[in-house]
Order: sequence, then structure tokens, then C-alpha cells
Amino acid sequence: MIGLDTNVLVRFLVRDHPAQYEKSRRLIESQVASGQPVFVSLLVLLETEWVLRSRYNLAKTELAEALSALLDTTEIVFEDERAVEEALYVWKRSNADFADCLIGVRNRRLGCDVTATFDARAAKLEGYMAA
Repeated sequence: MIGLDTNVLVRFLVRDHPAQYEKSRRLIESQVASGQPVFVSLLVLLETEWVLRSRYNLAKTELAEALSALLDTTEIVFEDERAVEEALYVWKRSNADFADCLIGVRNRRLGCDVTATFDARAAKLEGYMAA
């Protein structure tokens, strides 16, 4: 199994650099053809969401669709996929940032009773408290 860096995943999703898109597509396809999935860590997922939002100006609905599509792809394995799915569910129904949703869910899965924050939007999420 190989892990993808953010730039490979973004090029695969956005396709704005034809040569790099083609390299990322071939890399992923060759991995899948050999029977091996590709791995996306939580750090890469968070950075990918940030890049797509801040550099490519994708709207929340477009981001949610892209992340959902990635989750539906059986050839891609995510670090703590259940946490990613739950965070995506929470994010779609809140005004908080995706990162805050994932942090809260992941902290809870790791045994935290609550996540303290100064972020007013995140503090409204279940499992968060204002610091």
C-alpha cells in the first residue's frame, strides 16, 4: 500500500495540471491494478479540504460531495474512516469548519470526554466546550 501526499490527491481531484493529473491517475490505477489500495491519512485529508476551499474556492457543498465520493471509493483507504464519515456528517449539518468536526470526533474516539476550544462555532458542536 502507498500513501498519498496532499499534492497528489489534489491533482487527482482537480485535474488542473494535466501532466500531474495523469501521473497521479496512473499511480493510483497501477496500485489498484496490483490489488493494493492507496492510503489517505487524516493530515492529508485535512490539508486537501483546506487547499480545495482556500486555493480553489470550492463551496462547502462541492467539498462535501468530493469528500463523500472519496469515501465511497473502495480503492482508497482512510485513516480512521469511521471518524471521517462521522465528521463529514456533522460538518454538513453545522457552521463549523471540517477540521473542527474531525478534531472533535477523533478526540472522542480517542477517549476524550470533551474538546476545549476558543472557536465559537466549534464550541456549539456536540463534544466541545468553550475554553
